[in-house]
Amino acid sequence: MEDSVPETMQAVVCHGPRDYRLEEIPKPVAGPGEALVRVEAVGICASDLKCYLGAAKFWGDENRPAWAETEVVPGHEFAGTIEQIDDEAAARWGVAVGDRVVSEQIVPCWKCRYCLSGNYHMCAPHDLYGFKRRTPGAMASYMVYPAEALVHKVSRDLPPAHAAFTEPLSCSLHAVDRADIRFGDTVVVAGCGPIGLGMVAGAAAKSPARVIALDVADAKLELAKLCGADVTLNIARTDVVQAVKDLTDGYGADVYLEGTGHPSAVPQGLNLLRKLGTFVEYSVFKDPVSVDWSIISDDKELDVRGAHLGPDCWPAAIRMIESGKLPMDQICTHQLPLEDFQQGLDLVAEGTKSIKVTLIPA
Repeated sequence: MEDSVPETMQAVVCHGPRDYRLEEIPKPVAGPGEALVRVEAVGICASDLKCYLGAAKFWGDENRPAWAETEVVPGHEFAGTIEQIDDEAAARWGVAVGDRVVSEQIVPCWKCRYCLSGNYHMCAPHDLYGFKRRTPGAMASYMVYPAEALVHKVSRDLPPAHAAFTEPLSCSLHAVDRADIRFGDTVVVAGCGPIGLGMVAGAAAKSPARVIALDVADAKLELAKLCGADVTLNIARTDVVQAVKDLTDGYGADVYLEGTGHPSAVPQGLNLLRKLGTFVEYSVFKDPVSVDWSIISDDKELDVRGAHLGPDCWPAAIRMIESGKLPMDQICTHQLPLEDFQQGLDLVAEGTKSIKVTLIPA
């Protein structure tokens, strides 16, 4: 006779800003066309921290409604092993029980105008793992990949934390795609955290004239060199606007990729770009950022582009990680048990002691 008591698991549950709790909740059940996945690793993203801290982007303000929902398991950058899957899902995704898999952070509806035009990353309902009740995230022992999800296989030879880095790297590569980098370009990447280091690697793979990395931490700048940066500049000791102009015959950079999430990095980019340059904004900001828009228009006629998620970049990100060319052991600095999620959030908030913090469910 089967036990009537539902099987449970450990999970972090969001009850609102600054109210995340480790709880025992029912283990999810995969429905038709879905997969039950045992979570091996889940990274803590800067956007997870900003959601935790109560940023208006997630919880709303006088200008917008709340987007994030409560009673949701957080975590959108993850890797895991398939425990249960039916024939329909296995055929759709080309995977089987025992495979290590990742799933793209958005679960599209496949019905809205964006999905139907191929821009699934801008899906109108916009259900991301870890923020919506329809799509519980990975800060738990198990999760379900819905039938609408995008799923990719990852090598079992990788450490779990490295496999989970596919998500942030796909984001970095999408930002690089948005920049339309050319061979003669000088590309500046602001910030050498997880996203910025991926931007450096992706930009270097485009073979521009030079990639310049900016940060306040010398250790992160050294890591940027290992990811492909030709020049590194510490913004605390260097007038980076002048330094970039000195390297470009006084013109300025062709492309600026913003990956810091710090408001000061936005005017910095506007000032160090040449006329007709390209600014790609990737960061999620906690608060609104103000700039002198006349620099964008009358002064320089800049091309300013946003970038969101990692559409069509996941296979490339997986190949890059599996190639062994990235210093993944130095990027994935901290692996903590799930119960230490608060320590993980604090490490991300502190900023100088870690690069990628990953939780490892039991």
